[in-house]
Amino acid sequence: MAASAQAAALTAEQAKAVLAEVIKAFGAPENAQRMEEARDNACNDMGKMLQFLLPVATQIQQDVIKAYGFSNDGEGVLKFARLIKSYESQDPEIASMSGKLKAMFLPPMTLPPHGAGTGGVATS
Repeated sequence: MAASAQAAALTAEQAKAVLAEVIKAFGAPENAQRMEEARDNACNDMGKMLQFLLPVATQIQQDVIKAYGFSNDGEGVLKFARLIKSYESQDPEIASMSGKLKAMFLPPMTLPPHGAGTGGVATS
C-alpha cells in the first residue's frame, strides 16, 4: 500500500508542517464550535470526554492528514500520533506543538485531592 508507506516517510519538517495544519484546523470557527459543543456535552466527565470529544477531535485530524497519505480512519490518526511522538525527542518545536494539540482535546490531568496520610504510600 503506497499511501501508508508515503505517510510513514514524512520528514521531521513535513511532520511539523502537517502538525501545524492540524492545530490550525482545530482553530477554524466551525471546528472550534464542534469541539465546544462536545466539551459542553461531556461536562468534564472523563468517560463522556472519550464519548463526545475524542470522535470530533479524531475527525478534525483525519480531514487534514488524509491529504498526506494517512488512512481516513482512527488508524490513520494513531499512525500520525506515533510519527509525531517519534519526532518529539529530536525536535523541541514538534514536542511543543504536540503538547499544544493534545491540550486542545485532552482535559488537563489533575490528581484528585487527598487528605493527609492517604496518598497511597505504603507504610510499614
